[in-house]
Amino acid sequence: MNDSLIIHAQSLGKTYEDGIASLTIFNDLDFELRKGETVGIVGTSGAGKTTLLNILGGLDAPSSGEVTLCGLALSLASDKKVTALRNQHLGFVYQFHHLIAEFNAQENAALPLIIAGLKRRDALTKAGELLERVGLGSRLHHKPSELSGGERQRVAIARALVNDPSVVMMDEPTGNLDSETAAGIQQVMLELQRDSGTSFVIVTHDLPLAHRMDRTLSLEQGKLVSAK
Repeated sequence: MNDSLIIHAQSLGKTYEDGIASLTIFNDLDFELRKGETVGIVGTSGAGKTTLLNILGGLDAPSSGEVTLCGLALSLASDKKVTALRNQHLGFVYQFHHLIAEFNAQENAALPLIIAGLKRRDALTKAGELLERVGLGSRLHHKPSELSGGERQRVAIARALVNDPSVVMMDEPTGNLDSETAAGIQQVMLELQRDSGTSFVIVTHDLPLAHRMDRTLSLEQGKLVSAK
């Protein structure tokens, strides 16, 4: 695989079986993501955008085809290898922040580094520096219940980027926020991406956000096509 390719997905298919019935979400779908590239994926509700994102990130397996992520063919790798790859190379941001209620902002953002084996003190230091960059330097010791929705999402973005991943995958990262807060989150995301050079794949209904990416694709009738 070309060294500049972070994700190479070929002939992907996903079908759900329910007794005698089956539902094909997509079939024979190809996708590539290069180092430092940003891609927005749009489409109608139920088109399979989240399913595709989960397959590209190794959280779900395709019914057919292959995903090669950072040089590793996921179907040929053990669960242990795929988990280690995700922890080292991937960050995830969802519509709902999924922060741990008992942890403060700094602890939540540091979690991927702690899981990876970094000393707790060093992990907290790096997480604190990143939270400072996203405007939460004064909120490090606040728990999620003490943060606004936009602040919680900033913590989630910091958590996704704290281990310097190759790619961050985002599923409706601003979908649960008001328009003003969403605009602020978008700006933070784009500034961090520009500074880090991390690749982004963003699934969103927000067309203006999608069009701020290097490429915008639409999932239509099981195929990825260029979106206008």
